[in-house]
Amino acid sequence: MSNIPFQTVDWSAIPKTEHTGETGTSFWQTLQYPGLRVRIVEYSAGYLADHWCQKGHIVHCLDGDFESELQTGETFSLTAGMTYIVSDNLSSHRSVSKNGVKLLIIDGDFLRNEG
Repeated sequence: MSNIPFQTVDWSAIPKTEHTGETGTSFWQTLQYPGLRVRIVEYSAGYLADHWCQKGHIVHCLDGDFESELQTGETFSLTAGMTYIVSDNLSSHRSVSKNGVKLLIIDGDFLRNEG
């Protein structure tokens, strides 16, 4: 686990990196620490992730709405103020955003599934 001293984050000073989906684009602003990643992620309208993800996340919807689609066919709609949490290797999931969305995503070693 990281020892992170108290700090504030001015997200406007964190550069955005562009990542294309199967459709649409995502923009990531990333803080990386040993064993911990914190991101503000924005999906464009019409975004569909280009892969099924097995990684664990804490995903909090800051603005807009999106669906988290599981490979089993289940879908979960999240709107501003909602969160989902999953550990590594417990689902195959991907994000779909019809209208665009802004998310806070936290992942790291603490979400490892040791079972």
